[in-house]
Amino acid sequence: MRIGVALIFDAGLENVSWNDIGIFAMNALFTMLSLPLIFLFERLFGFVTDMTLLELSNTNTPLLRKLASEAPGTFQHVMQVADLCEEALFAIGGNMLLARTGAMYHDIGKVKNPLYFTENQHGKYNMHADMSYEESASIIIQHVIDGIEICRKFHVPDQIIDFVRTHHGTRRTEYFYQMALRESVDPTEVNEQDFRYHGPIPFTKETAVLMMADSVEAASRSLADKTEEAINKLVDNIIDTQIRDNQFDNANLTFRDITTIKKVFKKKLMNIYHVRIAYPV
Repeated sequence: MRIGVALIFDAGLENVSWNDIGIFAMNALFTMLSLPLIFLFERLFGFVTDMTLLELSNTNTPLLRKLASEAPGTFQHVMQVADLCEEALFAIGGNMLLARTGAMYHDIGKVKNPLYFTENQHGKYNMHADMSYEESASIIIQHVIDGIEICRKFHVPDQIIDFVRTHHGTRRTEYFYQMALRESVDPTEVNEQDFRYHGPIPFTKETAVLMMADSVEAASRSLADKTEEAINKLVDNIIDTQIRDNQFDNANLTFRDITTIKKVFKKKLMNIYHVRIAYPV
């Protein structure tokens, strides 16, 4: 400040001491070192700052660009899920930026086999048509493990990897499981564990919201009739099923939180699909 005042009033540095110049130089040096120090402290103490989360959520990062180019349907899905998570965490209170960033990376494992997931399939041919239901379930479940490995390869923080690990919890790949039961001569021979994700279940408010948003957004795409009633029923059924399956036992969510989350999801989905609310006559 003294240097600035001297330049303004004296139009020169004659009245500036070397001590003032030294202080200015030290401040400039520490400012330059702030970014490397932030990175060092994150590595040492195992936390992520908002600055790092903002960098990771930039869609021009190599990993997100890879997702956008190799699995464009999945990329659109994760962006919608990120919006849902952000709105829900704003309503109930939580780390919105962490949830949004985690949502953008949760399906990153699909870049390894993108055409095995319906949102990336073009045309009528389904890659699962020539596979057993157990094989199909194995490939679908594998995207979680692949996602963890890819994130570690790209040095994504553990707090973001937690979203990858938990976004399906210990639920089943329900479609393939039900089809296996239906077509099996002896349903008792169908091993349920072959159709279950390995977990763990969500253990934070943010990861729990992601599980809900991921399931709701994916299922909403398959709705034939996107009316207010259909969307309300879909959101209620999916989240209530997850509760009955004990997926949120380790997350710090209240019943009020879950009710609020449902309301947010319903409103957002109706806005996405341009559904008009039915007013009483």
